[in-house]
Amino acid sequence: MTSGGRPSKKRAAPSQIGPKSKRVHSEKPRKKDEKPDAVKRSKPVTLLRTQDSDISSDGEGEGSSEEENAELADDGEGKLDVQVKDPNAAREAHKAQKILLDQRKASKPHAALLQDAKRIWSLARQKNMGSGRKKHITDLMNTVRGHVKDIVFKHDASRIIQTIVRWGGPSERNEIATELKGSFKELSESKYSKFLVTKLIRYCPSQRTSILGELRGRVLRLLLHREASTVIADAFELYANAYERSLLVRDFYGKEAALFFSSTIGSDADKEKAKKGLKGVLEDATPEQRTRILNATKETIMTILNNPEKGSVTHAVVHRALWEYLSSLAELENEAEREKSWKDIFEACQDVLAEMVHTKDGSRLVREFIARGSAKDRKQIVKGIKPYVERMSQEEHAQLVLFSAFDIIDDTKLVSKSLVSELTAAAPTIWKSTHGRRSLLYLIAPRSRRYFTPAQIATMAETDATKAQTSKKDDSVRVTEIRKAASEPLLEFVARHGKEVALDTGGSLLVLEILLQTDGDQTAAIQTLLELIAAPYPSPSHPIDSSHVARLYKTLLQGGHFDHSSKSITKASSSFSPSSFASAFLVVVGPDVTVAMAQGNGAFVIAELCSRTSAEGTGEEKALLRMWFAEEVRKSIRDKELKGKSVLLESIDTLLSV
Repeated sequence: MTSGGRPSKKRAAPSQIGPKSKRVHSEKPRKKDEKPDAVKRSKPVTLLRTQDSDISSDGEGEGSSEEENAELADDGEGKLDVQVKDPNAAREAHKAQKILLDQRKASKPHAALLQDAKRIWSLARQKNMGSGRKKHITDLMNTVRGHVKDIVFKHDASRIIQTIVRWGGPSERNEIATELKGSFKELSESKYSKFLVTKLIRYCPSQRTSILGELRGRVLRLLLHREASTVIADAFELYANAYERSLLVRDFYGKEAALFFSSTIGSDADKEKAKKGLKGVLEDATPEQRTRILNATKETIMTILNNPEKGSVTHAVVHRALWEYLSSLAELENEAEREKSWKDIFEACQDVLAEMVHTKDGSRLVREFIARGSAKDRKQIVKGIKPYVERMSQEEHAQLVLFSAFDIIDDTKLVSKSLVSELTAAAPTIWKSTHGRRSLLYLIAPRSRRYFTPAQIATMAETDATKAQTSKKDDSVRVTEIRKAASEPLLEFVARHGKEVALDTGGSLLVLEILLQTDGDQTAAIQTLLELIAAPYPSPSHPIDSSHVARLYKTLLQGGHFDHSSKSITKASSSFSPSSFASAFLVVVGPDVTVAMAQGNGAFVIAELCSRTSAEGTGEEKALLRMWFAEEVRKSIRDKELKGKSVLLESIDTLLSV
């Protein structure tokens, strides 16, 4: 209601609480002629999930505004009358507006061309098409040929050209790239045509070097441009090869460094030198030139770091330039100058380190800061990444920063309180992803070749030389303290979620390692795991029928992993007791299920149970198992074709003989 008593004609504002609902799209099988979706750039861990999706230039906006059909008026006495508009008058007004709109469109340049192109485009852009799309693309190309540069800056025409690039053949793509030659900088800065540049870089590898060559000398300016920065970022991280990426990074080296490439660009010698990055530029330079080039590189980088609101600090090309600069500081002869440069860069990066960890070079950069930093510097780094531990743990490069913090920082109380606690608290969520499980495993089994590849271990060892000079605590002590801090929450995680986690192939390995490596009261965790297989057997989908679940219980009864090189069991280094696990097994699982599993897919598990009881069980437990596996049961086992039958019968015979 308005102050005069009249009802307001305005619609109620939409609710701003919570994210907008998204339409659910069902996945459909890809057609033969349908191109695969583009890969996405890695996103910084500081970016909210609701902001993760890029705006696609291929999508068509849908939606219509509702029209008011009646107006409510107050007759002065509190009664509302409906004032119905004259439908004929409204219809005539709409016709007049449409005529005026058509006249305005017709007066614009290339109006007829765009009208024909849109008609064909409406057919060519449909997703569910067969071989008929090729004809529409050919007709569309014939319509716009020779006028691509004239119309491409218009938002609707830009989408038409993008459709040709996406669905057309090499000839159409190269023809469009040729027509646009010399305009790629302006196209990159356009709100709409920037998507076309990205598509040409993606779909036209033969034209990619030429397109990136036009952007050379302007990379810094484009990175600080709101629209163009995504073009540079996509080209560097997603589509360019090693040499083409070097073309983009060169702009960070300054004008003097550009002289080293100006006469040899594209040659074999240039490509060999480009592989070395900034170090390749400095190889043939005099000490004075090296100082000037490094200072110019630093100045360029500081320009990016001093403008964080532009968002360029999250791009991989900036991280590459940063890492090349820092790894080239050894070229400076003055040690004091080297240390000052390191400190200046660290202070400039300090507030945005969390925005760098998602790329390979950014992660390497932050890990080197941790290794070289003082106790105060490390504390600041931990403080900066603490809010993003959960997301970092699930990303390939970002999790390496967490691993380096566990390996390097002497203040394990700080690490435990700020990082370990955040990581273990997120265990119910992150265990479902491969990287998340690996992050949890690193707390209790760091650099284990069982869970980390040689390449991953080599990557994590890159900071070891620096750590040896800056960290004082012994590695074994640090590992023990981190494991101790993680033990209690991880055991609680197994006690609460062990039944669900153990059923997963990767999750069963996590549960196994938690029990074998952690210290503390494991009673609740063991009880949870044994309740999982205590269900009546045989039954549909019984856990013991899964090979990874059976392997979990067998390894726990063994007390450790089997070492194929030494042909022996590597005992767990924690407080885990396989004999206590076997005793709990007898109580919780009971005779019926135990005997039934022995005659089914649990033969290896029960064989290990008998062996463990024979070696370390009490007299009462041995007598109990002898009673369970009486002659009648043993005869039934001999008469069946079972995997592990001979091993099981041998274990039972050993039990009977002690």
